[in-house]
Amino acid sequence: MKEQNKKIVSTQSKPFDFVLFITVLILLAMGIVMVLSASSPSALAESGNSYAYVSRQAVFAVLGLILMLIISKIDYRIYTKFAKIAYIGSLIILLIVPIIGSSTKGATRWLDLGFVRFQPSEIAKIALIIFYAAWLTKNKDKLKTLKTGFIIPFLYLAPIALILVFLQNHLSVTIIIVLVISIMMIMAGTKLRYFVTLGSAGVVGGAGLLFVLAKFTDSGAFRLSRITTFLNPWNDIKGDGWQIVQSLYAIGSGGLFGAGLGESKQKFLYIPEPHNDFIFSVLAEELGFIGCAVVIILFAIFIWRGLLIAMRAPDMFGSLVAVGITSLIGLQAIMNIAVVTSSIPNTGIPLPFFSYGGTSLVILLCAVRNTLKYFTIVQKNIR
Repeated sequence: MKEQNKKIVSTQSKPFDFVLFITVLILLAMGIVMVLSASSPSALAESGNSYAYVSRQAVFAVLGLILMLIISKIDYRIYTKFAKIAYIGSLIILLIVPIIGSSTKGATRWLDLGFVRFQPSEIAKIALIIFYAAWLTKNKDKLKTLKTGFIIPFLYLAPIALILVFLQNHLSVTIIIVLVISIMMIMAGTKLRYFVTLGSAGVVGGAGLLFVLAKFTDSGAFRLSRITTFLNPWNDIKGDGWQIVQSLYAIGSGGLFGAGLGESKQKFLYIPEPHNDFIFSVLAEELGFIGCAVVIILFAIFIWRGLLIAMRAPDMFGSLVAVGITSLIGLQAIMNIAVVTSSIPNTGIPLPFFSYGGTSLVILLCAVRNTLKYFTIVQKNIR
């Protein structure tokens, strides 16, 4: 009598997903080149050195790549032991920002330690992804219930961090965190209708609250002005609409193939800080529609590989971390491109791997390398 074949399924982890790794490297290289091109006029005007911004960005890029290689040896599952510490730590670091943080343009979002200046919200985003991945995994059998699946994680745990971020006048990060947590919860098993119901009520209530605040607070008036500027930026072309109008000029003049690398006109002190949130408009002017399409395709590949890794992860925690990191980077890219093309109101969100910011780049590279590991399913036949 012949023995039947038995299949044993095992999971093996590779150092990295090669396609994802190459995609990140290309985005990083393009980002450094664009920081050089976009920042040179501003850097020359401010410090007399055209390479002031790009040299610092390049140093942090190298540091980020080195840290990627070092922490890649760490088993990501160990982070489950520090999930609560990460959550509490993120709340503490967000809490001290309004107390000792430094302010720029009316927003207190940075901590200046002398040798480094960074936004704690960048660390908090990663910490919250790890915390929620661990919490949802621990309570996976109860996520279909209203209390454990929605009320506790979304209406009890999340608002604490969201309020602290919002108090920093950082609405864009608040929106990103809400969306990332929502995606992770839905992927974990929380019922979609909870978010649809709350979201519908939130839109109506938020709109009403915004108009009320606009009449009594400067912050509310500022938010409302961004919406009115979005609806018609040409109505105040020399005021609130200046940045988006200059961005549209840059994008429109790029054409199909662009004016050529380094040939942007709008970066010459027309677009405020073109190496930051509006770096994509400089890219559009210099590399044209083709260059924009390449960047968008690269981000699409990143999202595709990230979701593929999430599906192939050997456990729920690894899958949710991959979903969280992929959602974080994907949403930031989508929102940034939407802002510079005037598809949504200006939210002040950077373009991942492109926008200037050394510490945020290091954190981003470390998150990608250590959480988006590549897993393959191996089937072995044993007689």
